[in-house]
Amino acid sequence: MGGLPTFYSSIFNSPPSGCDSVATAIITINNSTSSTDTQVHCDSYTWVDGVTYLASNNAATSMFQTVDGCDSLSTLDLTINYSTSSTDTQVHCDSYTWVDGVTYTSSNNTATYMFQTAAGCDSLSTLDLAINNSTSSTDTQVHCDLYTWVDGVTYLASNNTATHMFTTLDGCDSLSTLDLTINYSTSSTDTQVHCDSYTWIDGATYTSSNNTATFMFQTVAGCDSLSTLDLIIND
Repeated sequence: MGGLPTFYSSIFNSPPSGCDSVATAIITINNSTSSTDTQVHCDSYTWVDGVTYLASNNAATSMFQTVDGCDSLSTLDLTINYSTSSTDTQVHCDSYTWVDGVTYTSSNNTATYMFQTAAGCDSLSTLDLAINNSTSSTDTQVHCDLYTWVDGVTYLASNNTATHMFTTLDGCDSLSTLDLTINYSTSSTDTQVHCDSYTWIDGATYTSSNNTATFMFQTVAGCDSLSTLDLIIND
């Protein structure tokens, strides 16, 4: 028979009793391996190679030893999704309830709320809220005989209950209440009986009876007061 491999020769160089000896070699081959390590993370990821990755990467590799002592090559397939931040600008009248469930009654630019993006990363929203307030006021008016207000109504008597709603420049309600005083114009007849002549308040000297002359005063309230002369001149 042919000679055995040298690593067996020392065992079988003296076969007992001159007989043949057959040796069977059992050889186990362990293979090196390769694999892909798929990772999805937010903002950054530190891999087994000790490197912290801030962006997606599908080229990094790392060499392990298997339990059998063979090489095992791992390739990183990393997807980095990023956290976000945004400002939610809101303009409202009087109050506003935000996504955080809080009702704000004054302007606010510091409140924050954390969402999750579709990729599962943090999304920080900061509120930028301007609160404009509704207003109320009283419109005080003093007029003679009548007054037409902003509501289109002509008032013939004093009134302190009528209201009208405006919209401010900021788009909020502004309630105006009318406080109206109506003073009335007056008319009167000034009856006079005199001899020969009479000088009236209009500065005219009348030498004969007259019932048509008139003179306009102003009342203490600033309204017209018409006086008609009724004069009798006796000769």
